Amino acid sequence: MEFPKLTNDLFIRSCKGELVERVPVWIMRQAGRYLPEFKEVRADTDFFGVCKTPELACKVTLQPIDRYPGLDASIIFSDILVVPQAMGLEVQMIPGKGPHFPQPLKTPEEMSRLIYPVDVHSSLKYVFEAITLTRHRLGGRVPLIGFTGAPWTLMAYCIEGGGISGGNLNAAKGWLYNHKEASHKLLRMLTDVCIDYLVGQIEAGAQAIQVFDSWAGELSPHLFYEFAQPYLLEIAEKVRAKHPNIPLILFAKGANHALESLAANSVYDVLGIDWTIDPTQARLITEKYKKTLQGNLDPAVLYCPKEIVDEQVEKMIQGFGIQRYIANLGHGMQPQHNPDSANNFINSIHKFGKEKK
Repeated sequence: MEFPKLTNDLFIRSCKGELVERVPVWIMRQAGRYLPEFKEVRADTDFFGVCKTPELACKVTLQPIDRYPGLDASIIFSDILVVPQAMGLEVQMIPGKGPHFPQPLKTPEEMSRLIYPVDVHSSLKYVFEAITLTRHRLGGRVPLIGFTGAPWTLMAYCIEGGGISGGNLNAAKGWLYNHKEASHKLLRMLTDVCIDYLVGQIEAGAQAIQVFDSWAGELSPHLFYEFAQPYLLEIAEKVRAKHPNIPLILFAKGANHALESLAANSVYDVLGIDWTIDPTQARLITEKYKKTLQGNLDPAVLYCPKEIVDEQVEKMIQGFGIQRYIANLGHGMQPQHNPDSANNFINSIHKFGKEKK
């Protein structure tokens, strides 16, 4: 498949640990509800309608790239919950509340309702079409990132049914304690679908891949090492076996205890971290494993004046250093953020993220 030549490869080079002249920057949820142009699209189409319409998903993906020329990567507009949808579970996006599963998995017996195996090229074709279209429309300005949710995070949603934005995954964690065999079976199914899905995204044109384990921090270390890490490692290994040159990123939010284990044992090129770990500490933990780090500004900083953003960004970059580092937030943009706050963050990275001559 022929695509326009990439003219800004700063993000890709940093992923691979190659020398860069400036810290690359992109922002999780850089396309979304804080942008007025996104709200205009959503006024006529529901959330999953945008995800499932390649033309609209492409349009929304490009909105922050058009608005903020300082961004060094784009990420396809979609949602991690398209995987449970592909497996036969109904998922709704309730305005003001977030995702809702009308019929979550309440018992292991209800796993019989799941579609497995999944033909991702049929059920998730719309994502692949959006990626291919977006690659062409980007015109090589910046690379395009594809993504999936991690098996544990997807399992949590399938069982809790939504409404977990503040944590409290008692039902899902209850499965891990009470139904170990069934939990591993469900995680096995989700892992297989995620691998096929990511391979399909790469073949459609994604130039890097990120795995979001948004609820990793809700697990105790022993639960993480039994029910999350093995599947995270397997995803990277199997995707890497098919596409050895595509950068792989893992963001296991809140799992700082596992940072060294993930660095030592995984083939992910990049490890994303949230704001609850000091950049200098994260660098010390991972330095000998030659991993690129991504993150980790607290999104709350973007509610502050530009002077505070500059101060916090400068401190962050001093901790990470310029090389093998991708600037990002420690989580995603929030609906209440002012669009100017993203611009302040990007400009601040450009200001402080250059090699001193």
